Amino acid sequence: MQEEDPVTDIDVLPYRPCVGVVILNRDNRVWIGERVLHPDSAGNAFKWQMPQGGVDPGEDPLAAARREVFEETGITSLEFLAEAPDWYCYDLPAEILASGRWKAKFRGQTQKWYAFRFTGDETEINILEPPDGSDQEFVSWRWEDLLALPELIIPFKRPVYEQVVSAFRNLVEGDHPA
Repeated sequence: MQEEDPVTDIDVLPYRPCVGVVILNRDNRVWIGERVLHPDSAGNAFKWQMPQGGVDPGEDPLAAARREVFEETGITSLEFLAEAPDWYCYDLPAEILASGRWKAKFRGQTQKWYAFRFTGDETEINILEPPDGSDQEFVSWRWEDLLALPELIIPFKRPVYEQVVSAFRNLVEGDHPA
């Protein structure tokens, strides 16, 4: 009997549960990092993203969000602001699934997004030597306008970033305390 190629039937694969985090500074600008690119990366032209990562089995998504921020940036000085109303999903392109990095276990991600205010000093941010021994995720970082984010992200993730911008737009518009 011939084995079925899991990459050709992605509809049967689950989404990986993940979190994403919008970190706003006192000027309502968003922290973004320039990703460390893997040799098989499909996103060489789109290197920027916000902190995000998997939710461990049994882990509360909000706790996962704080953990991911710490693992990727070293940031602990965070004030919770908001939670997106829904989980947002994206499918991985076939070429990424075929690369083997995801081992054909997931068709993409379903992400719960949170917004926090960064209340610390920028010297707290450490992307080059993650504080808990995690793999380095970013090679540089900057503060960016929330509305600009969808154009900076790899195209297959853009619809999620558009939903994130819509969910948290109210935090950067109008008279919100910094």
